[in-house]
Amino acid sequence: MKVKTILVSQPRPKLENSPFLDLQKRRRVKIDFIPFIHVKGATVKEIRLQKIDLTKFSAIILTSRYAVDHYFRICEKMRFKVPDSMKYFCQSEVVALYLQNHVVYRKRKIYVGKRTFKDLIPLVEKHKNETFLLPTTDKLKPEVPKLLDELDIKWKQSVFYKTVISDLSHLADVTYDVLVFFSPSGIESLLHNFPNFQQNNTRIAVFGAITKKAVEDKGLNVDVYAPTPKYPSMSMALDNYILKANKKK
Repeated sequence: MKVKTILVSQPRPKLENSPFLDLQKRRRVKIDFIPFIHVKGATVKEIRLQKIDLTKFSAIILTSRYAVDHYFRICEKMRFKVPDSMKYFCQSEVVALYLQNHVVYRKRKIYVGKRTFKDLIPLVEKHKNETFLLPTTDKLKPEVPKLLDELDIKWKQSVFYKTVISDLSHLADVTYDVLVFFSPSGIESLLHNFPNFQQNNTRIAVFGAITKKAVEDKGLNVDVYAPTPKYPSMSMALDNYILKANKKK
């Protein structure tokens, strides 16, 4: 079956040269961007209930752009001036670059992993004398605390923001040829909003093994998967699928 409409369960890209927007033009398909989940920041009271004293930490572990934003948001609300001596351990280059929205690079000590949290561990291990704060979501991957616990370091996790299911009732009478998911939370949101969802002819595209498992555990089929050695990004995997599906016979 041909692909004419795609729903990506994330906010619309801010950059006009986004691979998804390029895909839309090149393959002449309609792509809508609607976040299936959204982030809600923790309050100062909630942080204090977790017994977090920002002055006690000399290093921050940042796993996402959300972590960056909400750490500095809480610092501002608590009137805590982040010292120039603070060390930042960023899971990826994307997170490190985003950090520039809040700090001046040349005045800070920033350590950057390659992509996964496991890649960051050797850098953290080299700074055992630091006291680390891990500002996270309420849906943290189990492997993250497990990897930190295996190190001989002082660290503490704190929920600085929560993942909340979005209201998708406005999509009740709308159908798409392809639904694109990047996290198990997206699948959870779909089935929360539409508990009687039937896949039928809808194709499902997923990014990552954990998301793939979440889809299959719900009895749904995965039609497009990324990353793979040949198609490392979702846009590339979709491009290949659309090319085949829309090929004139």
